Amino acid sequence: MSSSLHRERNPIGGHVPVAGGLAAVGVPYAHALGAETLQVFVANPRGWATPPGDPRQDEEFRVACADAGLPAYVHAPYLINPGSADELTAERSVVSLRHSLRRARAIGALGVVVHTGSATGGRTRAVALAQVRRLLLPLLDELTHPDDPWLLLEPTAGQGASLCARIEDLGPYFDALDRHPRLGVCLDTCHVFAAGHDLAAPGGVAATLAELTEVAGPGRLRLIHANDSKEPAGAHRDRHANIGAGHIGAAPFAELLRHPATAGVPLVIETPGRQPGHAADVARLKALREAP
Repeated sequence: MSSSLHRERNPIGGHVPVAGGLAAVGVPYAHALGAETLQVFVANPRGWATPPGDPRQDEEFRVACADAGLPAYVHAPYLINPGSADELTAERSVVSLRHSLRRARAIGALGVVVHTGSATGGRTRAVALAQVRRLLLPLLDELTHPDDPWLLLEPTAGQGASLCARIEDLGPYFDALDRHPRLGVCLDTCHVFAAGHDLAAPGGVAATLAELTEVAGPGRLRLIHANDSKEPAGAHRDRHANIGAGHIGAAPFAELLRHPATAGVPLVIETPGRQPGHAADVARLKALREAP
């Protein structure tokens, strides 16, 4: 398989900094990594602010990504929790997620990654999921334009009262949202490993992807966060490691890249450090992708 076909099957890139401008900072950083895809924040990931963005930078970013063939993704702020028992947090979560979705469209991003949240305040999962339905279905129903992004649910490592950690948790979440046609999955390898899916065990990758396809449905896996794990499988601790330097190891990533369920799905690293560590992780994944 040629290098261009490898890239078409699984573009590999990273989350890039954008302080100073999406186009002015983010795109050059992606090029320095040798990235074939990228992910950005469009707001403070640890705050509720919803900045309007710079139309000039937005257009330059969109054009630069299109010219370079760089699929772009947005990661929504970490504070978002549509299952929260706190009314203000729930309201802010809607405002923040709507902002990320609209900004994603403005910059030409293909998807918005959001953590699935947790059932706080001692509430049952059923009660929290009913609230998820009430808050998120209207946002999904706003995605009517051909350029609108997918909403990509990212299961967590299983801390606290997480609504989605193990793959089977995605079933009730998808059902709560009527399996909306713009609803997809972002699979974080560190998260799913920490939640108890042992990707490093023989057959672990194949079993995890088969379950994901069965639970969410074919074609719902739209993005992979490729991160090794500093903690062992089932530790419920979200601690990313560089590719091949953690408990997952390099071999499962090679298996992931060959599996039919990942065909056409981009991989984005969120590993520790900056350049040149990120560039090394991108190069390592490319080598695994292109190995016979």
